[in-house]
Amino acid sequence: MATITQTEIHHEHALYAEPIFYIKEFPITNSLLNSWLVIFIIVIFGLFFKSRIKTIPRGLQNGIEIIVESLLSLFDSITGSKEKTLKIFPIVFSFFVFILLNNWLGLLPGVGSITHVVLEHGEKVFVPLFRGGTADLNTTLALAGIGVVISHIFGIIFIGFWQHLNKFINFKALIEIPKKVFKEPSILIINPIKFFLGLLEIISEAAKLASLSFRLFGNIFAGEVLLASMSTILAFGLPIPFMFLEIVVGLVQAMVFSMLILTYLTIMTSVEEH
Repeated sequence: MATITQTEIHHEHALYAEPIFYIKEFPITNSLLNSWLVIFIIVIFGLFFKSRIKTIPRGLQNGIEIIVESLLSLFDSITGSKEKTLKIFPIVFSFFVFILLNNWLGLLPGVGSITHVVLEHGEKVFVPLFRGGTADLNTTLALAGIGVVISHIFGIIFIGFWQHLNKFINFKALIEIPKKVFKEPSILIINPIKFFLGLLEIISEAAKLASLSFRLFGNIFAGEVLLASMSTILAFGLPIPFMFLEIVVGLVQAMVFSMLILTYLTIMTSVEEH
């Protein structure tokens, strides 16, 4: 015990999420706890709000309906179809709410400052009990993966498996060559190019994962580091303007991520000619 009391207590802002405890061999990290807390808040609010929905909206319900109607109009302008919007909206809006709450929850007092001590190589280390879920690349990569996979599922549902497959491996372009080569000789050049462009679309799907996950992670993690740095310089007063900035950044990043998912869903649910 004497060696423990004499060891140095320290903590650095880690790029990775830190384990709090383990379930068998599965680590439960501080960012995962934060994400579970967000889900808990959403479920509780959903159950509370559902029990109080009225035919004639008043108060909070009136405000939420105005927001939802505005978002539906925005979605219509992108999808070009009310029917498509109504099917896509619940998924995209769920992304928006989950990401926004994760972004903002990381700014609350106590998130990042409530810690427990673990021993690493004989030293005491402060580990934050909670950490913004979107400040963890694992979370943003999972969100991006879910968004991209859902876009493909919706693409198959809306336009069919064959049409969707030909966006990436354009068998249709190759099949048309012997049928139309005598009427349109230029098809010998155009259709192989179409086939090659389809293969490039496969690469672009991987680029979507990297773009979505790193953009969100980079902005939120940088905000955490910025606030931590300002708090180190002067804990009282100095971080407040930066906290307001991070509130705006959190909202913008949640909107950007959601709109990109909406765009991918719209593209995948449209036939190639459109």
